[in-house]
Amino acid sequence: MDATIYQRRIVIGAVLCAAAFALVGVRLVDVTLFKPRYTGVDAIDRPALARADMVDRNGELLARDLPVADLYARPHTLDDKAGAARDLARVTGADVRRLLDGFNNAKHPYVLVARQLTPDVQDTVMHLGLPGLEFEPSAKRYYPDGRATAQLLGVTDPDGKGVSGLEQGLDGRLRDANTAAVQLSVDMRVQYILASEVEASRQRFRAKKAGGIVMDVRTGEVIAMISLPDFDPNYRKVEADDSDHNIMAADRYELGSVFKVLSFALAMEDHTTRPDEVFSIGNGFRIGKFTIHEAEHMPATLTARDVLAHSSNIGTAQIALRSGPIRQAAFLASMGILSTLHSELPEFARPLFPAHWGTIETATIGFGHGIAIAPLSYVSAAASVVNGGRRILPTFLKTGADRRGAQVIKPETSAQMRELLRYVVTNGTGRKADIAGYDVGGKTGSAEKPGPHGYQSHVLVTSFFAAFPIEEPRYVVFVLLDEPHGTKETGGLALAGMTAAPLAGRVISRIAPLLGVPQRPVTVARENT
Repeated sequence: MDATIYQRRIVIGAVLCAAAFALVGVRLVDVTLFKPRYTGVDAIDRPALARADMVDRNGELLARDLPVADLYARPHTLDDKAGAARDLARVTGADVRRLLDGFNNAKHPYVLVARQLTPDVQDTVMHLGLPGLEFEPSAKRYYPDGRATAQLLGVTDPDGKGVSGLEQGLDGRLRDANTAAVQLSVDMRVQYILASEVEASRQRFRAKKAGGIVMDVRTGEVIAMISLPDFDPNYRKVEADDSDHNIMAADRYELGSVFKVLSFALAMEDHTTRPDEVFSIGNGFRIGKFTIHEAEHMPATLTARDVLAHSSNIGTAQIALRSGPIRQAAFLASMGILSTLHSELPEFARPLFPAHWGTIETATIGFGHGIAIAPLSYVSAAASVVNGGRRILPTFLKTGADRRGAQVIKPETSAQMRELLRYVVTNGTGRKADIAGYDVGGKTGSAEKPGPHGYQSHVLVTSFFAAFPIEEPRYVVFVLLDEPHGTKETGGLALAGMTAAPLAGRVISRIAPLLGVPQRPVTVARENT
């Protein structure tokens, strides 16, 4: 009797186990073979595999995939479809009308409710107590530094594909299952300093846009890049006052007098002038039916050195005309100015320059009008002028290696230009970038913006290009303010010497110690005793 009872219990247990395994098997078949995923009407793709992390040059985390879940509902299990649609929309942010349309569509057994729900939202959904809800594991890209790296890093779409910034430019590498992390050239310490100083100046001078770049002149590594206004990449929403546009790479500007760095480099290279040569400035310089004027009052005569230091358009036009259009165009082409600069960033701007390059075009291009380029392209060319004269291209990946290429100007020309740029800061329009402890060389730029009826008086783009330490530059800093306004402290003026130059000086004073740039020795005079 006892044996029979035990045998029955064994049989019953075996049947229950078989039934349980059968049920699990049926469910697996249902999930893997017969479960379509729908948005209500159209099928969606399976989420991409997790992307690799991005880290800065010091290993600080910049971007990482976090576990989230996509929520699906089985409409046939919902007794109150309208109520379920309202509750799910309230909790997840989904569109209630889309949900209700999907729930009432008998053709689709599954409806996508919402994607990339965080664990706390998932928990709230579960507390609704609705039947027929299923979570599918997914991933959402998270950016710990938020706005500070917005346009630089870019964002991914809900399927984990890069759609802007380095997320797009490095998409293949980031999606490679064998990639542990992608290390960028960016130093977040410098990035935060550049961001805070540029934003402070944008607010102070009420500029529409602003940006900045810090680059190593030997490796081409971009240490920091800022474009303002920015946006919060974690929300994937661009509010009214935000922008996801990177003005430093994707916009082109007539940069004005910072372009004189290239004009003087050509003149020094070809020996068409010498720093102490005297030029007549006067009240205007006439070329055919055009007359070139100065932005500010100038002396009757200036040496070539002071033409650069005081940013004389008339003097620079005369120097540029000695080179002529053919040589000027060839030189700018060799510096990369006339071609599109490509980097790991997918955003870029093609240069604009005249189809007919004649006498007047040569003169105006000499002082930075009549040619529009991306700020990043300019930084690349100007860095080549000060780094010993070798072509350098920017990179956003950490390398640490000297990447300087072909010799585009002679080393002695580069040394001569460094002396001239130091003179601009000590004796010219760049005085407000002259900071204690570091020998900075640089050039101001104040360009009138073109409008529908010609150039707009007092509507400016101001910028400053700086290299430090100027005797043997390691880094360059470039800052730009789009339509700044003068203040009481500047006497209502918004020229680069009062807006962009002090901004660059503040950036350098803060980042130089972090980057290990030694201060120059301080000489203390002693009295004879």
